[in-house]
Amino acid sequence: MQHIEADIEQLQMKVAFQEDTIEELNKALIKQQKQLELLEFQLSHVINKVKEIDVPSGDSQEVEPPPPHY
Repeated sequence: MQHIEADIEQLQMKVAFQEDTIEELNKALIKQQKQLELLEFQLSHVINKVKEIDVPSGDSQEVEPPPPHY
């Protein structure tokens, strides 16, 4: 009977350890999800800023004066 009790106690310890590990992994996953959401928001903001930049095209009719020669 003592052998069975020892086995049960050992299994209970393993389950407790696994529950702690699962909780730690869950916290890490939640943290990573928040970081991912922030990065997605920041990337979206950067993309919008890049789209707002008015870059003159190479087909411009304006003629720039040549640079001064030294």
